[in-house]
Amino acid sequence: MTWIGDNLGLIWEQLREHLYLAILPVILGLIISVPLGYIATRYSWLANPLIAFGGVLYSLPSIALFIVIPAILGTKVLSTINIIVALTIYTVSLLIRNVIDGLRSVPPDVRQSAVAVGYSTLHRVIAVDLPIAVPVIFTGLRVVTVANISMVSVGAVIGIGGLGELFTLGFQKDFLTPVVVGVVLSLLLALVADLVLVTLQRILTPWARVVTPVGEVA
Repeated sequence: MTWIGDNLGLIWEQLREHLYLAILPVILGLIISVPLGYIATRYSWLANPLIAFGGVLYSLPSIALFIVIPAILGTKVLSTINIIVALTIYTVSLLIRNVIDGLRSVPPDVRQSAVAVGYSTLHRVIAVDLPIAVPVIFTGLRVVTVANISMVSVGAVIGIGGLGELFTLGFQKDFLTPVVVGVVLSLLLALVADLVLVTLQRILTPWARVVTPVGEVA
């Protein structure tokens, strides 16, 4: 407890860095995955190759990717861009399948009805297709977010790992407290992030709440 009290500034700084490095790739990955998923559903022959390619990308070892990316992008080894790019790649590779499955789940007659009342393609995708696909997309989004929060710690190997740097500090000094603090905060961060996504999904899909005969929301 003495170490924690003396190092609150360090802990807070690493927590903020961890959150930034984990969440920004999720946002970027979602922005990339949605258009790719739409293209894959519009041109169905692209879907399976995209999903397969995503599987290959996700199978790449994270440590190797963190080390190779600076050579590809020309960034410094200690640049946060390396972690963000690597985790964005992982996010897209995982999320693309859910986006495709979510858009495929939209009933054809719903699309036809939207077109019949005058919806343009873009308007239909935003107002009809994506809302229906939200539950499937958010299932993948929750998995990706928790996975990213876990993988950020691996970045400590190259000196940028948010809470992972507390692990390194503890191992170097043979002192357990920083490791325990890092593990506990990582778990809490993953739990809070998942709860936020669940809440956001409920807000975006109010029609998904089933009302019982006595008027209670299930």
